[in-house]
Amino acid sequence: MLVTDHSDVVVVGAGIVGLGVADAARRRGLSVTVLDRSPAAAGATVRNFGHVCLTPQTGRAWEYGSVARERWLQLGHDAGFRVRQDGTWVVARHPDELALLSAAADQAPDGTPVHLLDADEFTARVPVARAVGGAHLPADLQVDPRRAAAALAAHLERRGVRFRWRTPALGVEEGRVVTGRGTLTAGLVVVAVNHDLDHLLPGLAEAADVQRCALDMLRVDAALPAPLPGPLLTGWSLVRYRAFADLPEAVAVRDRLHAEHPRWAAFDVNQMCTQQPDGSLLVGDTHRRGAGVDPFLSEEAHELLLDGAADLFGVPRPRVLERWQGVYASGPEEFLLARPAPGVVVATVTTGIGMTTGLGFAEHAVQSALQGEGP
Repeated sequence: MLVTDHSDVVVVGAGIVGLGVADAARRRGLSVTVLDRSPAAAGATVRNFGHVCLTPQTGRAWEYGSVARERWLQLGHDAGFRVRQDGTWVVARHPDELALLSAAADQAPDGTPVHLLDADEFTARVPVARAVGGAHLPADLQVDPRRAAAALAAHLERRGVRFRWRTPALGVEEGRVVTGRGTLTAGLVVVAVNHDLDHLLPGLAEAADVQRCALDMLRVDAALPAPLPGPLLTGWSLVRYRAFADLPEAVAVRDRLHAEHPRWAAFDVNQMCTQQPDGSLLVGDTHRRGAGVDPFLSEEAHELLLDGAADLFGVPRPRVLERWQGVYASGPEEFLLARPAPGVVVATVTTGIGMTTGLGFAEHAVQSALQGEGP
């Protein structure tokens, strides 16, 4: 059925950035319509660890993440989903990783401390098989991504945001969005479709060098000797996240890991995991970048992740409960904020920290658009 409808703001995409834009606009007294081609959030917003990893960020990512942290806490309370405030744990399994954590602790900004632990202190709290030490990052949060996205959308709908699910956007221009069900008009159109930007605005996606990053993830039954107290990062995480990876001490860690584990390096692994409410573990993840996504998954990648989890916790190889491929936007910068036409804003997190920064980035996108600021 064709419709024509008007809102102050139309948001294309119901992922975490789109939901954040809807929330920010609604709190400013604007009428909002969100459309998505799927019947529910099904992209990068639900295919992740649910890890709000503020402490490992720097620059704008840290700024947006700090705002997002407060929004997660408030929205978890308002929408009725759990937000764990137990922080992140980082295991050091080699002296060079502990040295890197020590350097990061010395430079940690106020509000995101890095608390160092010796081997006994760490293994008393986290059920890893071996460690020379580690760290606790108390500012970080964790949510269940599958439940949080649905709960947030339902909360916004109760507050007056209109959702048009199974409604693909076919084109955007000043003041209007053409969809498969008719035309929506608005004073402001925000495009938040993440890696599918090239489906709607291919010229902008190419100019900004937005690609797709595909990753392998697993949900497993690992029979841990004790529950995880929060998300767990490893040395592979330390050479990925900028608050650690940009330090001089990261060079030795990266060189050793790549020399000792060349297959892990080839799959660009970030070895980390989070525990879900039912006790299962989310384990991952690998990374492959390109304009398209190869639909054929490598079993070798899954074998590496399973062997790594068994070694990390000193348990038999975990039993796989689910496997999936995640996809997110990847670009030369961490964020893309653009105005391809008057009254049209594109807001995309172009790296794998959407859950950490998306709500804060959305606040910035809405505020700058309403104030008429450039990207």
